[in-house]
Amino acid sequence: MNLEAVRALVAEDWKAYSALMGQMLESGVPLLLHLNEEVLSHAGKQMRPLLCLFSARACRPDMVTGEGSAPASTPLPENTLRYAAAAELLHNATLLHDDVADASDLRRGRPTVRSRYGADVSVLLGDYWLSQAVESITGGKDYDPAITRIFAKTLRDLSEGEIFQLEKASEGDTSIEDYLRIIYGKTASLFEASALSGACSVGAGEAQKTALKTYARCLGIAFQIRDDIFDYCPGMDTGKPSCEDILQKKITLPLLGAFENAAHKEEQALREAIVRGEEGLCARVMEYVQRYDGIAYAQERLEAYVSEALAALEVLPESPYRSAMEEMARFMAVREK
Repeated sequence: MNLEAVRALVAEDWKAYSALMGQMLESGVPLLLHLNEEVLSHAGKQMRPLLCLFSARACRPDMVTGEGSAPASTPLPENTLRYAAAAELLHNATLLHDDVADASDLRRGRPTVRSRYGADVSVLLGDYWLSQAVESITGGKDYDPAITRIFAKTLRDLSEGEIFQLEKASEGDTSIEDYLRIIYGKTASLFEASALSGACSVGAGEAQKTALKTYARCLGIAFQIRDDIFDYCPGMDTGKPSCEDILQKKITLPLLGAFENAAHKEEQALREAIVRGEEGLCARVMEYVQRYDGIAYAQERLEAYVSEALAALEVLPESPYRSAMEEMARFMAVREK
C-alpha cells in the first residue's frame, strides 16, 4: 500500500489534524517541548488518526465539491480532528508507558525515551500525552459526552489488556482465547474508538457505526497478528528486534498455532522454558514454530480478520474513502514492515 497516496485523499484534513497536534503539544517547558517534538517526529504511520478521518469521510462522502479522484472537500467538523488527535495522543501515551513496563530500549528502530532519559521521564511524558488526549476530546465547542465514554472504555481496555498480558506471561499459560483478548485490549480497542468517534462526529447512522466498529476491530486484530508474525521473521527490516516477545515471555499466535498444528507435542516443556527464560530459548522456539508451520497458521487467522473487515464496509456507500479503507485492510495481509 502506498500510504502517501492514500493519505492524499484526505490531504487537507491531515494538514488540519497535524496543525491541531502541534497546538496540543505546545509547552513552555523546554524539555517537555523537545520530547514532544521528538516523539511526534517519529510517530510511524499514524494509522489511528487516519482511520478516524477516513471513517468520517466514508460515512459522509457527500461532503465534497467538484469531481475527480481527490475532490475538494468541505472541512470536517472540529470534533473529527479533535478525536483523531486524541487517538494518536492516547496511542503514544500507552507506548511511553509500555516501554517502561517492558524495559524496552528501542521503539520503531530508535532509542526509547525510557532508554535515553529514564523511566520517570517516560512515565511523566506518557501522563502528559494522556492529559492532552482528554483535553482534545473535551475541549471542543460541541463537546459530546458519549465520545468520552468511548475513549474511557478504550483506556480501560488498554490497561486491562496490558495487565492481563503480564499475568499470562508470568504463568506461561496463554491460550488462543487469552491472546485474542489481549490484542483486542492492547490494539483493536483503540482502532475501534478511532473509527467510531470519526463516524459519530459526522452524525453517522447506527448501521454505519456498527459496521465501522466491526471493520476497525478486525483491522486492529489483523494489525497486531501481523506485528506478532514479525517477531518470528528475523530477516525482515521491521524496526522490531526478532524474538522480543519470547524474551518478554509473551506467547503469541505463531507459537500458539504451532502448538495446535503439533497436536501439543513439547508444548508444556516449551511453556516452562519460556517462563524460566532458559538459555538458547529463541533458537528453540523459532525452530519449533518453523517446524510446525506456526506462521502459516497465524497468517490464515489474519486473513480471516481482513475478510471480515472488508465485508463490514459493504454497508457504507461507495466512495474513494471506502476504497482506501479497503486497501488499508488488504495491506494488513501482505505488509512487510
